[in-house]
Amino acid sequence: MRPLLAAIGTLSVIPLGKFNPTERDLERAANFFPVAGLLFALIAFPFSCLAARYFAPLAAAMALALLPELFTKGFHLDGLADTADGFLSSRPRERKLEIMRDSHIGTMGVLAIVMLLGFKFALLASMNRPAMALALPLALLNGRCAVVWYIAASSYARKDGMGAIWFRRKPVAGWVLGFLLACGIGFGCFGLPGAAAGAAVLIFALAWSRITRTVIGGATGDTIGACEELAELLTLAALLALP
Repeated sequence: MRPLLAAIGTLSVIPLGKFNPTERDLERAANFFPVAGLLFALIAFPFSCLAARYFAPLAAAMALALLPELFTKGFHLDGLADTADGFLSSRPRERKLEIMRDSHIGTMGVLAIVMLLGFKFALLASMNRPAMALALPLALLNGRCAVVWYIAASSYARKDGMGAIWFRRKPVAGWVLGFLLACGIGFGCFGLPGAAAGAAVLIFALAWSRITRTVIGGATGDTIGACEELAELLTLAALLALP
């Protein structure tokens, strides 16, 4: 139970009362990221249904594109922005890592956020109402599954950092659980296209691990946040692209 609470606290800003995770709780938390993602999906589902049912289509798409950020207050978006600033800087590896650690967001970071939210909005607006209601919760689940797949396939790029503790042991159980949840729930919601969307996110997470290893030598907290946000976007795109 404690590692699950640590996972929820790590991936969201949901208040957990007086819970204070230990180092062991945080080490084991990655195995519970898919379960935390499922919890977020279940919380989002009634709001997603209400928006899809009662809002005008474009208003519903906008509300649902922004809904995931209520769980995080945008810290995954911040990771995406920092990653964009570093990766697109045309600087040496060590300088890229320094740029990513800078708390200020640059031009590339702003563009990354605008483009990501814009594409989420466009994809959701292209769906019918029932699909829209299911797609956003599934994207929340797949985003957290992608994180555990990414961690399992990566090593940490820095000597220290907030995310280093998750890389001490490979989250094998979380990897398997994430695959079962993403593909199983995806199939239950959308049939084969939903399961295929989960598989596409898995492939992306493995590819993202290779990309980050090539560019900066491994993973950081920022690239984890970017992985989560891009996996949500890929889920929505896959659901629309697959027949």
